[in-house]
Amino acid sequence: MLIMLVMMPVALRAQNAWNNKKCAVALTYDDALHVDLDNAIPALDSMGFKGTFYLSIYFPGCRDRIRDWKRAAAHGHELGNHTAFHPCLSTGRSWVGPENDLTKYSLQRIVDEIRLTNVFLQSLDGKTIRTFAYPCGDTRVGDTTYVESIKGDFASARGVNSDMYTIDQLPDLYNVGSFGINGHSGEYMIDLVKQAMEKNSLVVFLFHGVGGEHNLNVGLKEHSQLLHFLKENEKDIWVAPFLDITEYVKLKHTK
Repeated sequence: MLIMLVMMPVALRAQNAWNNKKCAVALTYDDALHVDLDNAIPALDSMGFKGTFYLSIYFPGCRDRIRDWKRAAAHGHELGNHTAFHPCLSTGRSWVGPENDLTKYSLQRIVDEIRLTNVFLQSLDGKTIRTFAYPCGDTRVGDTTYVESIKGDFASARGVNSDMYTIDQLPDLYNVGSFGINGHSGEYMIDLVKQAMEKNSLVVFLFHGVGGEHNLNVGLKEHSQLLHFLKENEKDIWVAPFLDITEYVKLKHTK
């Protein structure tokens, strides 16, 4: 009995490790699409949630709607860095043109492009602490990783490996895994959150199109189903921008 009483506070701390909730959920959206502003943000706002939007600043959905992105930031949504031109490795990707092929970049070029994007984003939201998302999940210029070269510019970074982590197990804040969503059902996404609740873990969603505009897409109905589940269970689920969650992890690890 004594052992059980001693262990109970430890178990309760584990169950409520994420800002006094069972799990944490980050809703992230890539590429600065028009549907982010027209579909995703209104849906998030209707539930009182804040998302993380990784902007590639030369994409039309960014450069043509600067006022809307400023408004989104003013309402509490996170603007993250997704580079200026979204360069990726061309291997196995016919849609990557030579001008955006990471194999043709130099290390200095990708670092300069990323830092330029930070300057632009600061002009939108006035912030100097920011997170990054690797385009296509690629972290190398040729054979050279650029991760170490940009760590000083970011609080954390999102990768693409489909992983969940407890707050004590999060291995690398500069390559936090995420679950890419493409044509998945609401039930599939809700099940991921249920798993995170059971494991007391963080789950990061990676969206592109929400209701269209991108080959990687989630339907409006399915996206809404996820948001409604999160709202109905918000006493147990901490929904927050990626930056807020990773900064919370850092704080916990320093205690």
